[in-house]
Amino acid sequence: MNTTVLLITMAIAFLITVLISPIFIPFLRRLKFGQSIRDEGPKSHMKKQGTPTMGGMMILVSVSITTLIMTSKFNPNPMSVEVFLLLFVMIGYGLLGFLDDFIKIAMKRNLGLTSKQKMIGQIIIAAVFYYIINRNGFPTYIEIPIVNQQLELGWGYALLILVMLVGSSNAVNLTDGLDGLLAGTAAIAFGAFGILAWHGQPQFEIGVFSLAIVGALLGFLVFNAHPAKVFMGDTGSLALGGAIAAIAILTKLEIILVIIGGVFVLETLSVIIQVIAYKTTGKRVFKMSPLHHHYELMGWSEWRVVTTFWLVAFLFAGLGIFIEVWIS
Repeated sequence: MNTTVLLITMAIAFLITVLISPIFIPFLRRLKFGQSIRDEGPKSHMKKQGTPTMGGMMILVSVSITTLIMTSKFNPNPMSVEVFLLLFVMIGYGLLGFLDDFIKIAMKRNLGLTSKQKMIGQIIIAAVFYYIINRNGFPTYIEIPIVNQQLELGWGYALLILVMLVGSSNAVNLTDGLDGLLAGTAAIAFGAFGILAWHGQPQFEIGVFSLAIVGALLGFLVFNAHPAKVFMGDTGSLALGGAIAAIAILTKLEIILVIIGGVFVLETLSVIIQVIAYKTTGKRVFKMSPLHHHYELMGWSEWRVVTTFWLVAFLFAGLGIFIEVWIS
């Protein structure tokens, strides 16, 4: 897979997203699919009330079309097991997020599916994913970077997949709180996995899928950067979280995901630390969690927070690539 194919993949996904957005966003506005803002959130966010959400559908459409176009053009078997699994996880988690978003809008409330309902849906998708890779003889070890060792997990690999898919989808979902924050950080993370998929075996289908998401996210950023004209909603954030975990599993980069997805990890840890600290001491470590809200309440502008997190995402992505390519 050469650089030209990668650039074409990103360009197609970018153009599809940019072209359908001016049609899709007014459609969402006419349906009154507007974002609800938490009362306990930063007061500056109240002006975002009613901004069209569920824009993640544009990302899903763009990625699916681009992936099928590129894999069918360069691969005699466009719907390989890898392509099917990646699309299944992305669309599956996307549909779960769509239900969550739709309930919020239809019921005129900030909370959609209950945490239990959402967890059950996430577990079912993860179980089907594991069943398929297990039936196809997928190895159950993990690669330990730097030391170049393999750790066989056996049945424990099923538990790892469950933790990765559910944990990643929720971690990425937590990051979606500011204009352009998730779209930018996710584009960087998927770009890193695209590079590693191309550099390694190489794994053509996974590389194409990863770069299709990068292109779609860059196209989405045209409309999602501050001030955002549309939000991706849980439709997009859950889909992206599931997709990046699936990519890490299929490329045997399970541990590297923690590094490349470092921003998502920090956002999740900030929530966990905040909850534990408040329940045990009655005091808060951060002004507000997830972490990006803490910096907002410190007086940082929304754009400053977002660009700083993008920079941190670049550093994590670079570190992940460096460890995997030059050290391991």
